Amino acid sequence: MNTILMLEKNLSVPMATGWLIADLAEFRGKQELYTGQSTQKLKALREHALIESAISSNRIEGVEVDPGREKIVILGTPAFKDRNEEEVAGYSSALNWIHSDHADIPISESTILRFHKLSRGDIWDAGQYKEKPVDIIELSPDGSRTIRFKSVVPEETPGAIRDLANGFDSALKDVRIHPLLLLAALNLDFLCIHPFRDGNGRVSRLLLLLTCYHLGFEVGRYISLERILEQNKERYYETLLLSSRGWHQGEHDPWPYINYLLFIIKEAYKELDTRVGEMATSRGAKMELVLDALKKFPAPFTILELEAACPSVSRDWIQSILAKLKKDGRVTCEGKGRGARWTYRKE
Repeated sequence: MNTILMLEKNLSVPMATGWLIADLAEFRGKQELYTGQSTQKLKALREHALIESAISSNRIEGVEVDPGREKIVILGTPAFKDRNEEEVAGYSSALNWIHSDHADIPISESTILRFHKLSRGDIWDAGQYKEKPVDIIELSPDGSRTIRFKSVVPEETPGAIRDLANGFDSALKDVRIHPLLLLAALNLDFLCIHPFRDGNGRVSRLLLLLTCYHLGFEVGRYISLERILEQNKERYYETLLLSSRGWHQGEHDPWPYINYLLFIIKEAYKELDTRVGEMATSRGAKMELVLDALKKFPAPFTILELEAACPSVSRDWIQSILAKLKKDGRVTCEGKGRGARWTYRKE
C-alpha cells in the first residue's frame, strides 16, 4: 500500500488529474440517462462488453482463442479445446460474478485469490500465491534481459495483499483522499506486489472493474474497459514503468499510472455517451451510422461485431446495407453464416 500511504502524506493533486476527476464526476451524474435506454439495446451492449473484456484481457497476456469460437467459449458451455479457451472462459466467469454480485464482493484477500483461481482455470497454482520470486524482466532488441522491477518477495506477499486491502478500506472511510485516486492506487500497488506467478495483469483488471462498481462508476457493464486498455497497451506499460520506479522505497511518482487509469474510464464513458446517442438516432441517419462504424473497423469483422457497434440498427437493416455495399464492391465477404468475415474497402 505504498501509493495509498504516499497519497495520505501528500494530498496535493496535479491539475490534469483534477480535470479527469471532474469529467468522471460529470459522467457519473449522467449515468442514469444512459441506463434508462432501450432494455434490448443495453442487453446487446452488455453481451458485447463481456465478450470483448474476456478476449482483450487475455489477449494482452498473449492468450488467444479462435475468433470463430469466442462467443461459444464465453457465452456457452463448450468442451474446451485447449488451455487458452479455459482461461478465457474462466475470466468471463469472474466478470459475470462481478456484474451480478458486485455489491456483496469485498475488496479483500479472499476476493483477489478467487479472481486468480477463476481466471487461471484448472492449473496447479490457480488461486495460490507465488512460491518463488517473480521479477519483471525487460527483453532488449539484442536479446539481453534486464530486471525492470523486483516484486515483493514470496514470504511477504500474503501480508502485503492483506495490508493493501485493509489500507484501501480504511482510506475510503477516512474520505481525505478522493475515491478515484484510491481506485488507481490500489491497482498500482497490486501490480507492484505482483502476488502470483502468472495472471497478475488479469486480476488487476478484474479489481479495476470491481472497484469502479464500488464507487458507483458502472460503465464497465456496457463498455469493455479491458478492450480500451488493450487499445492503449503501450501507454499502459509506459506509465506502469514510470510509476513503479522507487515503489519499494515509497519514492515513486504514481501520477502517470493514476492519470492513465482515469483516462481509460473516461474513454469508456465517452464511448457509452456516443452509443446512447446512436440509440436515439432517427432511421434516416442509420445508413451513416453503419458506414461510420465500418470505417473504424481495423480488420475483418462479423455481423455480430457490426451490430454491437451500431446498437440502434436492426440486423435486417445491417444485412441489407452490407448486401448493397457488396454489390457496389465496397465490401467483401469470406465464409458463410454468422461466422462470415467481412472487409470494408476504405476509400
